[in-house]
Amino acid sequence: MATGKILRFDDIRGYGFITPDDGDEDVFMHANDLRNDKALFRPGLRVAFEVEDGQRGLKASDVRLIERAAPTTSLSADVARPRLRTEAAEDGTCDVLTAGEFQLELTEALLHAVPSLTGTQLLLARKRLIELAQEHNWVE
Repeated sequence: MATGKILRFDDIRGYGFITPDDGDEDVFMHANDLRNDKALFRPGLRVAFEVEDGQRGLKASDVRLIERAAPTTSLSADVARPRLRTEAAEDGTCDVLTAGEFQLELTEALLHAVPSLTGTQLLLARKRLIELAQEHNWVE
């Protein structure tokens, strides 16, 4: 059984993603595969799960919470939402995000823009965009 942290979960749509502790690619999770009430699943909480090949890529099954305490924010404690600098327009600079911050923002933007993306499509698009950002030093 694998373990990881919930990266994102939308209890209305009934799906999200888990970042495995072993560093492998993120795994799709669906509400039908949750062992606990879906309202308990929040970004940043630790889960245990089985990994299987789904129709559209890696999929988590038999997902259960390891940690039940809700995080203090809606985002993982490891990846805080970046704060926009109000002085950026005056001095001509901008914030440089960490790779983790960029990944989280990118995932949210992609899912908001194209909710029908499959897990595999999302992972492939996000991977290439993160590589591009790193090539241009847009992220730390």
